[in-house]
Amino acid sequence: MTLSDPEPSPAPGTPPAEPASEPRKSRAGRNLPAAIASGVALGAIVLLSLFTVKWTFAIVVIAALLIAVFEFVRAFGQRGIHVARTPLVVFTIAIPVVAYEWGATAQLTAMGIAVLALMFWRIRRGAYGFVKDVTASAFIIAYLPFMAGFLMLTLAADNGPARVVAFILLTIGNDIGGYAAGVLFGRHPIAAQLSPKKSWEGFAGSVVTQALVGAAAFAWLLHAPWWQGVIAGAIMTVTATAGDFAESAIKRDLGIKDMGTLLPGHGGMMDRLDSLLPNAFASWVIFSVFLGSGIS
Repeated sequence: MTLSDPEPSPAPGTPPAEPASEPRKSRAGRNLPAAIASGVALGAIVLLSLFTVKWTFAIVVIAALLIAVFEFVRAFGQRGIHVARTPLVVFTIAIPVVAYEWGATAQLTAMGIAVLALMFWRIRRGAYGFVKDVTASAFIIAYLPFMAGFLMLTLAADNGPARVVAFILLTIGNDIGGYAAGVLFGRHPIAAQLSPKKSWEGFAGSVVTQALVGAAAFAWLLHAPWWQGVIAGAIMTVTATAGDFAESAIKRDLGIKDMGTLLPGHGGMMDRLDSLLPNAFASWVIFSVFLGSGIS
């Protein structure tokens, strides 16, 4: 049979073929096995970089950020918003590196230079759409590399890898606790117009899980009082949940379901970074208050 031949008709009495089944999704709307597999793979890469040569973790972070930047470039482009791609790429690499090497003041300075560069770069295209293009470009810089810069500040501490692992556990705990409690008990949506599957019951599950994870992480990983971990867990539940809702609002405003399809079961890179980015800032503040800068 050639490629142009029609499909042969089934023999008389043959039952119709079953339609191809789609990947099974959970009640929360995810392809759970694929989500777990991709999450484990990402976790392995992160741990390998952290506990071999710790600055290589910055390479992992920058690679993830660059993927997320191009997801935003594509998503904004579908709505006629043209961001300054070259400065975005340059400063997505530069800001985390500057933060790791020279600290928060240098990070803030690089952010200011980045905003100026975005404005000057966009002037070449003329006045039409200038405000929305520059605003979108500055939003990406602030949301991605600037927020990730706080994670690089955390990494720079003498016990930076342990702090980063605690940060990751306190973000994953939010997802796991919220997912489990939401699937089992979720009845009352927090903001149905943004994310109908996120419920108050799921949020309560996140708070409880985060308190336990925080207490364990501070006591065993950071050698700090357990109650500080409980406080950290409560705060980072709020910031992670806010990050989830913020990205849901972005996607609904842009009229897209996922930011990309890179990660099976998760969507795009931004669909994984949505809670990590605000927690990068929150955890840096918490660690600095409770543990000090950690840089000798």
